[in-house]
Amino acid sequence: MTETHREPPAPLPAPPPPPEPPEPSLARLADALRRLPPSCGPVRLVAVDGHAGSGKSTFAGRLAAALGGAPVLHLDDIASHAALFDWTERLRHQVLDPLSRGEAAHYAAYNWTARRYGPANRPLPPAPVVLLEGVGAGRRALRPFLAALLWMDLPRADSWARGRRRDGPAQRDFWDGWEAAEQRHFAADPSRPAARLLVREVSEGHSEGYEVLAGPAGTAAEAQIITEGEGRSAAR
Repeated sequence: MTETHREPPAPLPAPPPPPEPPEPSLARLADALRRLPPSCGPVRLVAVDGHAGSGKSTFAGRLAAALGGAPVLHLDDIASHAALFDWTERLRHQVLDPLSRGEAAHYAAYNWTARRYGPANRPLPPAPVVLLEGVGAGRRALRPFLAALLWMDLPRADSWARGRRRDGPAQRDFWDGWEAAEQRHFAADPSRPAARLLVREVSEGHSEGYEVLAGPAGTAAEAQIITEGEGRSAAR
């Protein structure tokens, strides 16, 4: 009887690594946001506002992960070259009205390279918490729809300098026009005074995280829920 040679079975692929747990301050913030009453139909709409370059997108992404994958609407998808800040009615019609009815919203995202919207519409489900991220997210006309307004508390000059470094010399002319437009917007419709919470980036060694403080429109008790009385290093 001839022995048949058999190849050893291929090893099974390694399982994907488990997702990293959110930093303590973000986990507590996520829990606090889930407990807020709905503000736009069944949705708790949470705005993340701040100057351009202040870190809103990165923070919103990490907070969304802490919320278990909450949808994030970036206002860069709603604004355009022709309407840097004149987008309230577009947002209301395409996003707020459907969410307030408990329906999924659909919007055509703006392509900043092609300078046009779409062509395909993007869905935004009426999740328990939806994050609205961008300069002007806490504007006066939107506050009735918000469960909370968070402000990225990085000074304007520092934010703009970081944004310019990020985008490089090719966007210098755009930034020149943007800075003037943003300054006019916040002079007429400031968001920071209405913020319930302030978010500050903190660094210790090679680790970075966030510190969450009571905002001008918030209370120390709200911030206490998130920080649990821990020191600065525990906000990471």
